Amino acid sequence: MPSTQSANAPHIFGIRHHGPGSARSVLRALTALVPDVILVEGPPDAASVLPLLAHAEMRPPVALLLYDPDLPRRSVYYPFAEYSPEWQAIHYGLTHEIPVRFMDLPQTHQMAMERVIEEKADEETTAENEDEAETPPAPENARSEREEILRRDPLRLLAEAAGYSDSERWWEHLVEQQPEGQDLFEGITEAMGALREEAPAVRDQLEEAREAYMRQTIRTAQREGFTKIAVVCGAWHAPALAEMPPAKSDKAILDGLPKVKIAATWIPWTNGRLSFASGYGAGVESPGWYHHLWSTPPSHVTARWLTRVAHLLRAQDLDASPASVIEAIRLADCLATMRGRPLPGLPEMNEATQTVLCFGSDLPMKLIERDLIVGEALGAVPPETPAVPLQQDLQKLQKRLRLPAEAGWRDYDLDLRKPSDLERSELLHRLALLGVPWGETSRAHGAKGTFREPWRIQWKPEFEVVLIEKGVWGNTVRDAAAAFASDAAEKAPDLPALTSLLDKILIANLPDAARKLMARLEEAAALASDVGHLMDALPPLASVQRYGDVRGSSLSVVAHVLDGLVARIAVGLPAACASLNDDAANEMADRINATHAAIALLQNDAHAGLWRDTLTRLSLQTNLHGLIAGRSARLLLDSGALTADECARRMGLALSTASDPTLAAAWVEGFLKGSGVILLHDETLWRVLDEWVSSLTPDAFTQLLPLLRRTFATFTPPERRQMGERVRDGAAPSTTHTSLDVEFDRERGEATLPLVRMLLGI
Repeated sequence: MPSTQSANAPHIFGIRHHGPGSARSVLRALTALVPDVILVEGPPDAASVLPLLAHAEMRPPVALLLYDPDLPRRSVYYPFAEYSPEWQAIHYGLTHEIPVRFMDLPQTHQMAMERVIEEKADEETTAENEDEAETPPAPENARSEREEILRRDPLRLLAEAAGYSDSERWWEHLVEQQPEGQDLFEGITEAMGALREEAPAVRDQLEEAREAYMRQTIRTAQREGFTKIAVVCGAWHAPALAEMPPAKSDKAILDGLPKVKIAATWIPWTNGRLSFASGYGAGVESPGWYHHLWSTPPSHVTARWLTRVAHLLRAQDLDASPASVIEAIRLADCLATMRGRPLPGLPEMNEATQTVLCFGSDLPMKLIERDLIVGEALGAVPPETPAVPLQQDLQKLQKRLRLPAEAGWRDYDLDLRKPSDLERSELLHRLALLGVPWGETSRAHGAKGTFREPWRIQWKPEFEVVLIEKGVWGNTVRDAAAAFASDAAEKAPDLPALTSLLDKILIANLPDAARKLMARLEEAAALASDVGHLMDALPPLASVQRYGDVRGSSLSVVAHVLDGLVARIAVGLPAACASLNDDAANEMADRINATHAAIALLQNDAHAGLWRDTLTRLSLQTNLHGLIAGRSARLLLDSGALTADECARRMGLALSTASDPTLAAAWVEGFLKGSGVILLHDETLWRVLDEWVSSLTPDAFTQLLPLLRRTFATFTPPERRQMGERVRDGAAPSTTHTSLDVEFDRERGEATLPLVRMLLGI
């Protein structure tokens, strides 16, 4: 700072958040200054957990999480990477036993102020909507794009003026050539002051309060007798802290600020989340590249980066020879020289990589961006970090079950016959119930009868907030999941919601919650009157009943509920299908398909017979939408309850000239939708459909063409191709629907059963 200032004037280090160049400059400046106190832009609410930053088991990237204990979703993150200037400044202070303090406006005020601002904005929006006659004026505090750039990344404007497209690369190239850091920071403060003077006067109450609190923190340090005060803050704030207004004005700004209760802790973070704008309101687009810049001497940046690229390509069986790496290094250096850069930056590296190592293709560049430029690194926090009991229980389970939290995807193929794999599956399903989708299973819904359960898991930092929020339900994952599921069962609005929840509870092995849900399910099934809801509830229940559950849950209540559901669907479906419009008919057809599949899955003769009778009544019903009638006939034909000749007779009646062409087309859609194989193997049905299409008038054909195209679009490409060839050739199907009188060889069939059991894992 200028010599005209007082002896204990602060040394302002304006930085760009998450910048390796900024971090090196700050570290160099602190080493030269040897301050007796370090003030860092950050939340004072986190003072109690700040010493953990220097813990031996703290491994960045990590983030400070500050949240409202009464509403954990209202939270804010302060991410740190190893190359973050704030991280290096705090680490320097803690390891050298220098007092370190956060000096930003506490989140106890910021969150409260943001809530007030949101409520005020909602009130203004409501008032504007009520007065539609008058066009509301543009808000006075609306920011232009330039103003937003000034607020988020002010160094970007300076970088663009210097001919750079990226502010961090401009900063990196600028500061790496500076032997001393303080002169550079004074220049940055002066430049930011010019930018602030140029910026339009837009009053931001929150920003004013933040800078006022920072100045008050500096004054407090001065009153305490500190003479070498180092201030590490965003470059935009540097001028506001260098020129201190009267303390009285800052005190007036801070008086009467609202408050909320705040809790703070550390959580692991990922490279991909470093771009998340929270806390500092800034992020980086290339965290993996920036870490490379931080951890590699400048003279080796190019060679080591392109060597890593070559290793990555070789791991994917892509050619990347040492000679190609050498050529890429030469090209990157040449590009940097031509552009007047002291060192190749990421654009030069990418251009050299794509040209030499990728042979001009951009596909390998996507792999390089994902694995190197961004990278998926997950940090770690020490065991002493504050955590709710639910988080602590999960950490113990992760360690015991060997399910580490990782930033990248990892595949697990669980064998539920093994106790450890069964516990892993239960943990993942319980977390999913709690709203923590750590993994996704690729098993089909019908694969429950086997003991194989493939999973893909990936941990995300925001899961920590969900765990804090769900901590009110219990201190362990099991207890919290059971309590949460029981509450969800009580609040379930209808029968389908209950049956869907039952499936999740059973595979999560929560017997107490399952018993409560069964009682609730039986009660809801007895009271439900909506046939659509009854049909929606049947498939998940049928799946649970048919395949059971490898955890050994009791399913007697499910069977009882199923009997009642099937009977009530059979009684109420014909009336529910009467007088439906097109949209309702489509919805009901989907439900009929799902119900048919569920009843087939149950393999219960009584249910199957009752359902066939219901479909028969539907197919003969007079006031029925053509889509439902056609679908009923097709399901009866597929199940063997309707002969091919009878089906052809019904199709002929539905497609007769006396029928409305639109209704006839709907019948065809319901009958054929999803599969056209029957047309390829039944000459009678083909002929009836062909004669009907040929009999349409040009106007009727044009009107029905979209509907017919929609129907035929559901066929597989080979089916459509064969139909097209037969229509082109004018030939009927080469095969007719005949019943083959072939004796079934039971002995040969039973010989295949052991192999089938082995394939199904039963």
